[in-house]
Amino acid sequence: MATIYTVFLCGRRNFRQVGTSSSTSLPDDVQKTFTAFADGGKHLTKEQLRRFLIHRQGCTKEEAIGESDRVFDEIFSAAPDNHRRDRSVRTNHGLRLSFDDFFHRFLFNANLNPPIKSQVVREDHMASPLSHYYIYTGHNSYLTGNQINSKCSVVPIMKALWNGVRVIELDMWPNSTGDDIDILHGGTLTPPVKLFDCLKAIKYFAFSASSYTTVITLEDHLSSDLQAKAANLITETYGNLLYCPESETIETFPSPLFLKNRIVVSTKPPKESKVSKTKKEEGSSKKTRDPQSSSKKIKDLPDEEVDVPNYKSESDNDDDYDSGDDDDYDDSEEYQESLRDTAPEYKRIIAITAGKPKGGLKEALSIDPKNVRRLSLSEKELLNASEHHGTDIVRFTQKNIMRVYPKGTRIDSSNYNPFIGWMHGAQMVAFNMQGYGKHLWIMQGFFRANGGCGYVKKPNFLMDVDSDNRVFDPQSIQTTKKTLLKVKVYMGDGWQFDFSKKHFDKFSPPDFYTRVGIAGVPEDEIMKKTTTKKDSWKPIWNEEFNFSLVVPELAVVRIEVRDYDVTSKDDFAGQTCLPFSLLRPGIRTVPLFDSHGIQFKSVKLLMGFEFY
Repeated sequence: MATIYTVFLCGRRNFRQVGTSSSTSLPDDVQKTFTAFADGGKHLTKEQLRRFLIHRQGCTKEEAIGESDRVFDEIFSAAPDNHRRDRSVRTNHGLRLSFDDFFHRFLFNANLNPPIKSQVVREDHMASPLSHYYIYTGHNSYLTGNQINSKCSVVPIMKALWNGVRVIELDMWPNSTGDDIDILHGGTLTPPVKLFDCLKAIKYFAFSASSYTTVITLEDHLSSDLQAKAANLITETYGNLLYCPESETIETFPSPLFLKNRIVVSTKPPKESKVSKTKKEEGSSKKTRDPQSSSKKIKDLPDEEVDVPNYKSESDNDDDYDSGDDDDYDDSEEYQESLRDTAPEYKRIIAITAGKPKGGLKEALSIDPKNVRRLSLSEKELLNASEHHGTDIVRFTQKNIMRVYPKGTRIDSSNYNPFIGWMHGAQMVAFNMQGYGKHLWIMQGFFRANGGCGYVKKPNFLMDVDSDNRVFDPQSIQTTKKTLLKVKVYMGDGWQFDFSKKHFDKFSPPDFYTRVGIAGVPEDEIMKKTTTKKDSWKPIWNEEFNFSLVVPELAVVRIEVRDYDVTSKDDFAGQTCLPFSLLRPGIRTVPLFDSHGIQFKSVKLLMGFEFY
């Protein structure tokens, strides 16, 4: 069968279409593997398949029995009647698989031969404090596009929760008349959405993908009256779903298991001084009545969107530490006294207190043995702080929660390297879920772990304290043993079904190549590339790559396919990110996803994985 392309309306080019069943169009390893386990025959019995699963795919005996039964049931229950009755696949000992069955219906089938382990969330693994987990976290969750003038809507909130995000961020501002609460990105041209609409959307979708805690982080720009109104709205909307702590101070965060099917609010405590309330609110209204004022320049965006200055290079100098973030609070006795009669309804709903103590970075990372809290740093703040305070950050995140958010210059809603936060133990690495690209793909892949529940247990090395009271140092990663990963890219298929004939090239089939590598700590980061297979919808590479991993606990295997173009940027043709901890050894089918993280119906790769 040939594919025909018209060239400039004056001629035609014929390209031979690789067959779907010819063994000559398949990787040599596949044919040799089948022949070996079929003992030289043309069919594979269930027992022979079990041997293949044990010796080539890394299954235990029990796993092989269950998987082989499922493979035979799936293949022959779905096959046409005449195939099931065909004597060539029956013996006195039962059904057998032909090579076509083995390859197309089993080996190159993502449902029967997936690349990662299937998981069920074990409740006993969810019983540690929240600070022990990475949590799937969104940033400015109400925005549909860029940070400057895109629409605010409940749709991205619903979509994020549907996709497994566990932390939703809402920025609360007074409306134009000062009597209601809008959600918008202050100081920009983003049209607002009502707080009540956002709360309802969260309620309906909070547990659509996971039954574990949904956290709402509130960036608060409200007067005490509107704080009380927000608290009442939240309480009335969520009822018994809302978790309210019994005390304003807690020594340890509750666990995801304890908070299962509950909604938690995280924000700074209400901030009021002893100045006349009327005067303060008058001054505040002048500042916040028009959060969308177009007279503000982008560089003057308020609060966390302001790009903070660098820390000084001297490790003991905190003068450049930015303590003006919206999470600031004053822990003095005088200030705490002033809070006692301020918006009590609002204080009551705060389960995770956010804030930076007054002072520099050392004070921000101080640990109160009697009270835990959440600290927010921009990606730039964290990156600079990590140069001299890496162990302090790790120690802080063992008990407290750290949230990292994109720097203010990311007005296009792009994202950053999440491992900046993860390798320091930061639980809430906040991402723009509309900022599609490699960093969001990594985030999506990382949180496939633990059954996709949105909570991934941090590695033990980030929680350990040795006999000398030392913790893990991200700036000096030491290991006595490296994990070796061997990846083989066999072939790809399915683009001809999911794309039009001329999607990649108008006058010829695509020229595909695959990039494969590791996303993780800096010592592990690497990408490698296959050769380009010209004019083929079903490329066969048979190329092998080796990787050495220093911190496999955090590693994600990145896979990306592109179509090579001489005169323009190479076309995107699919991607996926797989947690190394979940990889299954052997020859596996790897389904690919589009740039938004949605799985293609047909596009897939055949790959091999070995690790030791």
